[in-house]
Amino acid sequence: LPVNTRRPNSLPVPAAGGCGLWTSQGDAEVNLRMGDSGLAAETPLTINQMFTLAVERFADYTALSWKEGEQQKSLNYREYYQTCRTAAKSFLKLGLQRYHGVGILGFNSSEWFISDIAAVLAGGFAVGIYTTNSPEACQYVADNSKANIIVVENHKQLQKILQVEDKLPHLKAIIQYKDALKEKRPNLYSWAEFMELGRDEPDAPLDAIISSQKPNQCCTLIYTSGTTGQPKGVMLSHDNITWTALATSRHVGLTDATHTQELVVSYLPLSHIAAQMVDIWVTMRVGGATYFAQPDALKGSLVNTLKEVRPTAFMGVPRVWEKMQEKMKSVGAKSSTVRRKLAAWAKDVGLQTNLTKMNQHALIPPRSTKKLVFKKVRKALGLDRCNKCYTGAAPITKDTLEFFLSLDIPLYELYGMSESTGPHTISIPEAFKLTSCGKEIPGCKTKLHNPDEGGNGEICFWGRHVFMGYINMPEKTEEALDAEGWLHSGDLGKHDQNGFLFITGRIKELIITAGGENIPPVPIEDAVKEAVPLISNAMLIGDKRKFLSMLLTIKCQLNTESGDPEDELTPEAIELCRKLGSNATRVSEIAGGQDRVIHAAVQEGINRVNKEASSNAQRIQKWIILDRDFSLTGGELGPTMKLKRPVVAKMYKEQIENFYKELATPTTPDNTPENLMNNFFALNDLLGMGNVQKLDYM
Repeated sequence: LPVNTRRPNSLPVPAAGGCGLWTSQGDAEVNLRMGDSGLAAETPLTINQMFTLAVERFADYTALSWKEGEQQKSLNYREYYQTCRTAAKSFLKLGLQRYHGVGILGFNSSEWFISDIAAVLAGGFAVGIYTTNSPEACQYVADNSKANIIVVENHKQLQKILQVEDKLPHLKAIIQYKDALKEKRPNLYSWAEFMELGRDEPDAPLDAIISSQKPNQCCTLIYTSGTTGQPKGVMLSHDNITWTALATSRHVGLTDATHTQELVVSYLPLSHIAAQMVDIWVTMRVGGATYFAQPDALKGSLVNTLKEVRPTAFMGVPRVWEKMQEKMKSVGAKSSTVRRKLAAWAKDVGLQTNLTKMNQHALIPPRSTKKLVFKKVRKALGLDRCNKCYTGAAPITKDTLEFFLSLDIPLYELYGMSESTGPHTISIPEAFKLTSCGKEIPGCKTKLHNPDEGGNGEICFWGRHVFMGYINMPEKTEEALDAEGWLHSGDLGKHDQNGFLFITGRIKELIITAGGENIPPVPIEDAVKEAVPLISNAMLIGDKRKFLSMLLTIKCQLNTESGDPEDELTPEAIELCRKLGSNATRVSEIAGGQDRVIHAAVQEGINRVNKEASSNAQRIQKWIILDRDFSLTGGELGPTMKLKRPVVAKMYKEQIENFYKELATPTTPDNTPENLMNNFFALNDLLGMGNVQKLDYM
């Protein structure tokens, strides 16, 4: 049944002078969603209050650590706080006004963290800008947040701002935190020059601003990636951040530094709330240490950093886990037969043991041989001390989850959004189920809006993590929050009998065929990737169309410098080609159906997926292998490696239109009786001929 997405009447506008649950004004206050007991009733704090508590408890513990050449540098919590205060005074000297933005454009670094916190202490808004943004996209965010100051990483990012500088009326200064300045310009500062500005400034003006701040005021803007229109500035209050950091750290059982210090590696885009929450705020709550990866982390150097740091907790987007999986499979394929057999045996036992443990919540001691194999794998990944491995920000396949579970590395899924200050549900060892994103954090509530017969409804959130509103966008805010103040996620989900939440689709991503059938694309895409391991990315097409089709890409090498997909296949993909009887080593030898063997193998995999389809309308009728994989640099993937469907649809408009030029039988290696029958049933669905009994022709 189609999911009814109608919502209760939109939120009433707060009375003049009064506080409501939401606002779209940067300088306004909101009512906090306090609970009567437990975590929801914890005393609200500002960012400064949370930070000073951390300094009191963890003053001499390492807070931030990074490499300069071969030298390891660090700041302890006392130094970290003092540096943030100095930077805040420098911002004030440069003219930062209350409720105006400080844009930060660059890769993760201590300067990024310091700029973020200093902006908040000085009464401004911390505003992360995606490093992949075009100059025009940077301009939009800077202008929308009324940015007085923009902090850039290097000359490359500086150029983007200089290109649009004349269109930024609020901009007063630019600071470059890495590399020497290549040119002298008015109001352009190196990091050292910037820090000197506030070094000898008096404390009183800053202290006055800090003491005037309230937990129910905005301190940070997180800009959505804008895949469906202009980016929206998500307003997060001090309480949104400090409460979510507390609730999350307690829920996942992080330890205080006074007992055992938690170590994390910062590498995910800090303009995204997931990275900010893990790397900056949750870590600060427990006195953890954040180590910064190299800028080329996602191009291959991340594993080196992991092996050096050996983190105790690690968050990876699905693509990071998939890349590790591909690498291990590729290495495994080159191992000796005996080693392969031992590893395969250990993995099989590991998966069965963990599945049993998951279903029975029973601790089963691993066998010693298996334990040895897993220990080596963990050490090779730099995860030998890591007992908390998380995945989130995009859907992950069951195949990848099972692969790591078989290595005794359970990946705990978390689910949330920028508008919920990051996490809403998190899997934990005591409440873990494969393909579920767990249960909500204590103090938060979940409601499924207008569920269908199968229990699928729109997931709605309630709690102190729910955002204040979108800055300067009252209509968009009213779309996201209903009259009772529930945040509508736009995601479809259902609960099982034990209260575990499963994401089943996204309302905006739902494909509604010409025949009126609602089809969530992700499960079908995942099934194809699982059936054909050669496939890197899959995108289902079919909205308002007569049948489903699919764009496919092949696993290929990435350029280590640019991150661009290359023509050369990954070692794992080459190995798979050999097993199928193909000599292909490049994407260009396969794309567009050039390799008959691969074409037949893909079709055979799609046939298997089609057999499991719950209706004829859910069968994939046509498909094509593209000549280039999707990527961040190409624009097909967002900062968290989530598929940008509208972008891909526009880029491959011609190929998509070719699918639908006529309703003919798909181009397949051979028109088997089953394929011909499938087309007949698809045609029957479209013409509305009623129920036709399927005959067994096979």
